[in-house]
Amino acid sequence: MLLIIDMINDLEFEDGEQMLEPALEAAHSISRFKKRLSEASIPTIYVNDNFGKWRSDFRQLVEHSLDKNVRGEKVAKILKPQDEDYFVIKVRHSGFYGTTLETLLRHLEADTLILAGITADICVQFTAQDAYMRRYNLIVPPDLVVCANEHNKQTALEQLRQTCKAKTPLSTEINLEEFL
Repeated sequence: MLLIIDMINDLEFEDGEQMLEPALEAAHSISRFKKRLSEASIPTIYVNDNFGKWRSDFRQLVEHSLDKNVRGEKVAKILKPQDEDYFVIKVRHSGFYGTTLETLLRHLEADTLILAGITADICVQFTAQDAYMRRYNLIVPPDLVVCANEHNKQTALEQLRQTCKAKTPLSTEINLEEFL
């Protein structure tokens, strides 16, 4: 199961400019990996912040992020959700906090979660920690996550390996046969 965290994003925040290029690189990698998963009938769940827009829904967040006047438009274009994808709106850092994510994962009979998204040291990390507490196996490929800088990303990945027993292979090194 692939969780794409906060990649549908206008990137209109303080570190957004410096995160744009790494986000574009990650978006291309996520898109390729998502295609591999789709061909193997492994679902994708978009877990996205509502960015304080309490009257919005996921489709509105996608449309806003596809606006040509926002920094994250190219990222959103690359990762635009498909009809078969699932989505969960989150209001805090963790994809589990106050959401239906756990119920959806149980329905989909998930036991291993592959986490991708923005940022490895905040929302990806909080979601990973909550997933670990719920006994999910975790994979966090470095090519699928973004941080404000490489040092923060490497520190977050190391912490996830130590505290959550997360595996951190590149997405191209993941054997999908293990999920079938």
